Order: sequence, then structure tokens, then C-alpha cells
Amino acid sequence: MRTGFWSGPSRWLPSNVARNGSAALALLVGAVVAAYLCACWGAFQFDDYNVIVHNPAVQSFPAYLASMPGIRPILKLSYTLNWTSGLGLFGFHLFNLLCHAASAACVYFLCRKWIDSRGHGGEWARPIALTAALLFALHPAQTEAVTYVSGRSVSLMSLFYLCALLAHVRGEERGASLWRDGLSPLLFVAALLVKETAWTLPFALLLWDVGARRASWRERLRRLRAHWAVLGLAAAAMLATPGYRRLLVGSLVTRTLKENLLTQIGGQFYLLTQPLLLLQVNIDPELPVHTGLSLGLALKAAALLALVLAGCFQLRRRPWLGVGLLWTFLHLLPTNSILPRLDAANDRQLYLAMIGPAVILAATIWSRLPRRAAAVSALVLALGLGTATLERNADYRTEMALWQATVRDSPNKARAWNNLGYAHQLARDVAAARRAYGRALALDPTHVKARFNAASLPPPAETKESREPRAGSRPVDLR
Repeated sequence: MRTGFWSGPSRWLPSNVARNGSAALALLVGAVVAAYLCACWGAFQFDDYNVIVHNPAVQSFPAYLASMPGIRPILKLSYTLNWTSGLGLFGFHLFNLLCHAASAACVYFLCRKWIDSRGHGGEWARPIALTAALLFALHPAQTEAVTYVSGRSVSLMSLFYLCALLAHVRGEERGASLWRDGLSPLLFVAALLVKETAWTLPFALLLWDVGARRASWRERLRRLRAHWAVLGLAAAAMLATPGYRRLLVGSLVTRTLKENLLTQIGGQFYLLTQPLLLLQVNIDPELPVHTGLSLGLALKAAALLALVLAGCFQLRRRPWLGVGLLWTFLHLLPTNSILPRLDAANDRQLYLAMIGPAVILAATIWSRLPRRAAAVSALVLALGLGTATLERNADYRTEMALWQATVRDSPNKARAWNNLGYAHQLARDVAAARRAYGRALALDPTHVKARFNAASLPPPAETKESREPRAGSRPVDLR
């Protein structure tokens, strides 16, 4: 057993991986392709119809330009590029796969650079960085940001986000202001134009700097002046854009601040336990809105606070642990804190946050286990996560398969039963659709979509051969 994190280099890994960064990168990209290539033949799902299939604004370049200025322009441009490419649905999935592979490569390079910045050299950096990047890339919770086409809002934003971080680090290493104060802020702008939750980047850079070097806070803040300026200008521009104002107003009327803070205790606890630790992924989890503090909720809040405080205390003693913990919670803030959302939590909110647990686990494996055991453990973990991801990708092959999996895991969620009913209705299985809508209305008699969809079905006396079902209203908003 080794007690120190940096007690010595790994000599057991195959030399072409341990010593050759190109081989490690090739292994990482190959693992992503192996886990996600099957997803390229999946179906459009849920929000995909609202934001892509039934949205003429992204189906031609003139229509796209006419819709501007609007929210998330780079995200919508990517949809337009895919829609007009001639590759069909395959092209959308391939784009998402490539984004995820590129993000995994960024995680690999960032981990290497961070370990090198601590003065411990590339021999340790490569096995830890490769393990962390594999855990990030292959965890099944990432499927919602990769296999689910409209989950691209998270994965594409994250790619620009991580590239901005890399550009800043490169500028710091080489004393190149063009990288640090030019390219990195521009990539930050691109990330914000994909999804506004990228606003955490200056704080992530600050956390990186605290964990990587000793410097005064004044100096740290000064080096990020361009990013702070971008953040301020972006906030002003978004408030001046009608689409973003409507998005903000819609968020604020969802629930009160008190209700949202209490609900997000449950949301964060769910994300860190169910999809992250237990691999229980679910596109529509059952998470109640809390109006008061219960004993169970208080215990969850205490556990979350303990993790945050542990991260603060470990920044100096074990920077890899402190930065990993605080990184995780920092990247849950945009979606799981003050601003209300229709759903308390979704798996894709873990996409960037996943880097923190991945680094902690990789560092623990390589510091606490003998070299051979560490390499075997990393391999077994990667294979296990990759297998779980392949299984989850199979759920996205059709709408029917996805919502059958969802009602299995969320049996008391009316929306999930309505969506399953609509999938049956599209398949012309009227009896199954009626049963699913009935279950949705039994759970929530006020569910408008389920009531409308059930009313659109032919009477029970008619068979599915004698009459096609009328189109019901497709669910439009999971977020």
C-alpha cells in the first residue's frame, strides 16, 4: 500500500500508454466510440421534437437568421448545420459523439496539466489523467447529454468551456496573453452562446488557480479580468434579449425561492447518489417539490454541506480532493440552486460536474493501491461503466423503449406514463396507449396532455385496423 499521493511513478502500465500521451488519447477516443457508436442509430426523443423536428427556425439558414437575435444561437446553428447536412438523424448523433470525445480529450489534457502544475511530472500525470478521463467519458449518466440529441446543449457548451479553460492554462504556462486574455475569453463567449449555464467558468478558473499554485487573491482575480468582463457583458446582453428575459421570468414563476432551495437539496442529493454513485439513470425521475424542511431533508442538507466544507478544508492538504469536491458543487449551481426549473434534477446536469468525482476516484486508485491493482481496477471500472452506457444507449433506440424504461424507474410519474402512452399511440397500439393514459390520469387527474391524448383515441369498440389514431400533443419540455 502507498500512503502518499505522489510516492512514485507507475511502472506497471504498458509503456506505450504510460509514456506515450498519443497512445493514451487514442485509447480514450476509442473507448468513447465503442460505447456510443451504437447510439448513432437512435431515435429523436421528447424535447428533440420541440427544439428540432417541429422547429422551422433551425431547418434552413434563412429561417435561422430570421430567428435571430434569440437565445442560444450557436446551439441552434449546430442544429441547422445538422438538419441541412443530408446525413439525417445519424448526423445529429455523430456530432454529439464527436463533441463528447473531444470533451473527454480536454479532460485528459487538463488533468495532466493540473498534476504537472503541482510539480509532480508526467509519469504520474498520464495514468491518473487517463483514468479520470475514461471515468468521465464512460459513465452512463453522460448518455443524457450525448445520446439524447437535445442534450447537446450541455455537451457542446462543455466542449467550449473546457477549451476555454485549456487556453487559459496554456497562456499562463507560456506567459502568452493572446491565449489567456484573447482566445480563452472568446471560447467563453461561445460557451455562453450555446447555454447560459457556462457562467461558472471564471469561478472554475479561480478554483483551478487556487489548487494549482500559491498566489495572492488580488493577483488571481487580476489574471481573470477578461473573463469577468465577458461575464458582465454577457449578463447585460442576455437581460436585453427578449428570449432570455422570457426564460428568466418563466423560471422565477415556477416556484418560490424557499420552495426551490428546499427542493434542490433533494435534487443535488439525488444526482450525487442515484445516477452518479448507483448508476441509476432516469430521464424523468420522481423528485417532489418541498414546501417545508423535514428531518430527512435536513440530513441530506447536512451531508451536502459536509462535502462542501471538506472540499474547502482539503484545498491545501489534498488539493486533488478539495478541488474535486468543490468543482462538483460549482457545476451544480447553475441548475440546482437559486433559479427554479420545471424539473428538480436531470442526469445531464452531472456532465461537467462529473470531472470532480472522476479525478477524486482516479487519484485515490493510483495513490492507495499497488500499481498492478490500480491498473486492473481502472480497467475494470472503465469496462463496467462502458457496459452500463451501452445498456443505457439501448433505451434510446426508440421512444417506446425509453419510456418503458422510465415508467419502470418512475412508476408514479404521470408525465412518464403520458409519454409512454403517446409512444404506443404512434405505434397504433390503441389499447396499450389507453392503459398508459389511464395510469397517467389516475396519478394526476389534472394532467392536460394525458387527458387530451386519451380523448384523441378511437372508441374502445373500434380496432386499430379500422381506424388510425389521431395525433396527440407531443410532450415538449423536460427541462
